[in-house]
Amino acid sequence: MNAITDQADVFSRFASFTAANDLIESGLYPYFLPLEGHDGTRARLDGRELIMCGSNNYLGLTDDPRVRAAAGQALDTYGSSCTGSRFLNGNIDLHQELEKELARFLGKPAALVMSTGYQTNLGVIAGLLTPRDHVVIDKGAHASVVDGCRLSGAKLRWFPHNDAGALAGVLAGLPDDAPRLVVVDGVYSMEGDLCDLPAVVDVCRRYGARLLVDDAHGLGVLAGGRGTAAHFGLTDEVDLITVTFSKSLASLGGAVAGSEEAIHYLRHHARSLIFSASMTPANTGAALAALRVLRDEPELTDKLAANAGHLRRGLAAVGIGTGVSATPIIPVATHGTMGTLHAWRRLIDSGVYVNPVLPPAAEPRLRVSVTARHTTAQLDRVVEAFAAVPELRGSRAYAGSGTTQS
Repeated sequence: MNAITDQADVFSRFASFTAANDLIESGLYPYFLPLEGHDGTRARLDGRELIMCGSNNYLGLTDDPRVRAAAGQALDTYGSSCTGSRFLNGNIDLHQELEKELARFLGKPAALVMSTGYQTNLGVIAGLLTPRDHVVIDKGAHASVVDGCRLSGAKLRWFPHNDAGALAGVLAGLPDDAPRLVVVDGVYSMEGDLCDLPAVVDVCRRYGARLLVDDAHGLGVLAGGRGTAAHFGLTDEVDLITVTFSKSLASLGGAVAGSEEAIHYLRHHARSLIFSASMTPANTGAALAALRVLRDEPELTDKLAANAGHLRRGLAAVGIGTGVSATPIIPVATHGTMGTLHAWRRLIDSGVYVNPVLPPAAEPRLRVSVTARHTTAQLDRVVEAFAAVPELRGSRAYAGSGTTQS
């Protein structure tokens, strides 16, 4: 057997990867931080309390006693894991109960629960499409959408972010007999803007395309929590809606909602469902309880919108632009990689936790997010912290890059 040369050894790339260690040594490494506690609006890091403005816990339900109790009850009843795929031996009645209630809430005939939101997009897109199909996606679509398209083998086309005219141009150029699917996000998680869904629906109608909306960041945020399609009154015009439970529903998992026929087909063709262990009982119980809280207390979404508006206005008042954001996701432009990391570090030192975002995920920025549980005093403190960061002085209004994000 021949010895592996450095050039031929895939492990040889480890030694050349120094960027993370360089940031660790400089105190600017922002990833995998060991948070000691997290109650939705506050977190602890190295013994210090921070205002948490870097999570997707939009409704603040991760510490709701009803959600925690439901998770505990499911754990006691079913154990810690289903230890298998739903397709064979990992299906429980809680999964099916969640599917029925979620489909009803979203206004669709049926739903299918999977283990994560990422796996949902992988399974739906790769399970539905074949190499003879065409799929057209927004340039700002989530990484799981991109990966699902690539896994399917379908012919992938892109259109500029939220540009329905460009989408029409792409679809017009496809062969008349080519099956086509359009995929957009409902709410874009790096810009905080909404899909121009009425225009997209109109284009899909004109060119005979099916439409999938990834509403990971719309569920629990828009239209009393029912999401982007409901916000525009277009639920019946959207063929498939995918969601995740790791944001507004305070759990881990995902689902797709659509027609009975579509869901039946995906049950038997979504490899990420068939070959993955099912969503744990505790996660399923938590998501179901959170969904019921959302259904019974839609005023939570009003409070969320009010908090987001308060923070946007506060940042604008100190000269920091938030661009096209219309949701609890608020991007603040920064200047390059090091400018982003220095601004992030200053905010941490001031007691505010936000997310630094760097290429290739998106153009440099700080991603700020709020919840329905933040107090006005907390949000005002966040504004004060931002105003004191020299790297953010004169920050331009962020217009959005339409880049693939996480």
